[in-house]
Amino acid sequence: MAGRLSANSFDPTHSRALARQVKALREARGWSPKRLASEARIGLSTLRRLESEGAIQPGFFTVGAVAEALNVSLDALFREARPAPGLWSAGYEGRNIDSFVSSLLESDIQVVADVRLTPISRKPGFSKTRLGQALAEAGIEYTHLRALGNPKDNRAPFWDGRVSVGRARFRSVLRSDEAQSDLDRLAEHAAQSRVAVLCFEKDEERCHRKVVLDTVRKRTSVDVRPLA
Repeated sequence: MAGRLSANSFDPTHSRALARQVKALREARGWSPKRLASEARIGLSTLRRLESEGAIQPGFFTVGAVAEALNVSLDALFREARPAPGLWSAGYEGRNIDSFVSSLLESDIQVVADVRLTPISRKPGFSKTRLGQALAEAGIEYTHLRALGNPKDNRAPFWDGRVSVGRARFRSVLRSDEAQSDLDRLAEHAAQSRVAVLCFEKDEERCHRKVVLDTVRKRTSVDVRPLA
């Protein structure tokens, strides 16, 4: 039996992963969408929307019926569908806002942590207000961690090949109470959610965010991946 579905069982932020999980379970059984819809006694169009990478946030009864038809418990279905937390390194250099948001969605990113000192950009869509709006429309949380920004007088070393000097100086910046507080916030997010740490440079080796990522990874032991 699939078990009962409670209001606490479904987190809408996991709808894309749930869609992929339902489709994978259906295909593993060799069932067509029509067969699963019939077994679950739901409309074929409803199932197709459910499997469309989170095109809808399915109702409790719909998910319960699908789980029953697939003969899996709701706990197992949601456990497998829940994206594993972690950190992603994200630079928007060479991207436009649409392709950037698409990459976030493909990786099931739930939070974007902006570590620019001043979140203003000449690239359309990447200044704080517009970026926050675009992310909200995609169901992604935005947070600006100003204390983790790189001071203007420490940017040249990252650009002229003295990266080790820039990193050493930035580590001293991270010793401040404000930076430690923001590091704690980022670590808490990373332990529970999929977080993209955002700055401009495409190559994190030329960006202070690598120091931020390495510091949080040591605190949480979560994986760090590049954003595709």
